[in-house]
Amino acid sequence: MNEATASLKESVGRYGVWSGRLRSEDPAGAAEHAEAAAELEQLGFGALWLGGNTAARHAAPLIGATERIVVGTSIQSIWEHKASEAAAGFAELEVSHPGRFVLGLGVSHAPLAQGYRRPYSTMVGYLDELDRAGMRSGHRVLAALGPKMLDLARDRAAGAIPYLVTPEHTAQARERLGGGPLLAPEFKVVLDADPSRARATARAYLAMYLKLPNYTKNFLNLGFTDDDVSGGGSDRLIDAVFAWGDEATVRARIDAFHDAGADHVALQLVEDDMNRLPREGWRRLAALLA
Repeated sequence: MNEATASLKESVGRYGVWSGRLRSEDPAGAAEHAEAAAELEQLGFGALWLGGNTAARHAAPLIGATERIVVGTSIQSIWEHKASEAAAGFAELEVSHPGRFVLGLGVSHAPLAQGYRRPYSTMVGYLDELDRAGMRSGHRVLAALGPKMLDLARDRAAGAIPYLVTPEHTAQARERLGGGPLLAPEFKVVLDADPSRARATARAYLAMYLKLPNYTKNFLNLGFTDDDVSGGGSDRLIDAVFAWGDEATVRARIDAFHDAGADHVALQLVEDDMNRLPREGWRRLAALLA
């Protein structure tokens, strides 16, 4: 494990927050986003992971509004951002706020990315370009699911940030990565103890992901069936990729990722209204993790 990777693992700590809303470019929400980022830092979270196809420019305002929390892209699509631009964005933030920004890269999905082709080879080429631009591997992570991409995360990056996975996947990823690289899976949480209501909230959110073959293929590789990944997802699948229930149950589900080998868990709160920042939910989450 190199010095940059070791520093990143220490900086992000055990828990982070994953949020698509914090990446918004709407000027009307900028003040609230900055305030929310500062509060998340005070609550003890070590990292903010910005959902969607994000770049350094989305991280910059949140880094400027905080003192130490790490902000990462989860993920920046290699199809929509040139490697030279990604390296330049990183370099700018590294000068002004050293160690505060981590570049999370991914190959996205064929239905979403124009020109999607040979994702593994394209990622290799992208990393080659970052190397030539002077961006060190210790400041980038990969949204890796399968073995080949996990190998790249081990050999050409600081580690992996798998999305929509289970503790079983985390155990497999840790074995593939070895002990040195960062392993920071994303995990979804519904703070609701009512089974019917919690699963309905989860199922409504999961539906869009079940249209993406990278995720459904990964679920099948983990032992789920075609029935599990159809119709919005079976209860078995919902219960595997979401934590819901009382606080003790949610905490135990999160702990299972650490027990499986995760260094850090990026927690995404899922609510019926995903168009607002779940600030009260983040406070509840911080309290149950304390």
